[in-house]
Amino acid sequence: MPDQTLSAEQILAMLAAAPPRIAAITAGLAPAQLHAAPAPGEWSANDVLAHLRACADVWGECIAEIIARDHPTLRAINPTSWIANTGYREQAFAASLAEFTAQRSELLARLRPLAPAAWARAATVVGAGRPLERTVLFYAQWLASHERTHLKQIGRVAGTAR
Repeated sequence: MPDQTLSAEQILAMLAAAPPRIAAITAGLAPAQLHAAPAPGEWSANDVLAHLRACADVWGECIAEIIARDHPTLRAINPTSWIANTGYREQAFAASLAEFTAQRSELLARLRPLAPAAWARAATVVGAGRPLERTVLFYAQWLASHERTHLKQIGRVAGTAR
């Protein structure tokens, strides 16, 4: 969860930067390198991207619902559980990155035009303990902050693969 509050502009910049950063970090790596874990029990670059996509699916959908509906009640979904419903881990890295990039463009198209008050729109989230109030700002910041850690992870994995 985010430990500091970022501005909407900072969040938008971080979200926009992630797909091209992943492309730059992994440029020149062969498909086998992208699917190879650096050590037993560790994630490959493709595994990390699959995780990022699952998080973007889950938290991006929360953002979309909060924007579209007046104070919805949302059921919490764990991205780690959600990924089992996808074929992201098995997808070719380039195709997966292209889909992640397109999904990110759609999210940014939703977020960029929001008025400052719209970032404070909220939902009640149930299904993971006591009900929680979560805002568009919360989910967008959570997504951006969470990705920062995994971008570094992809960098380490790519460095090992080289």
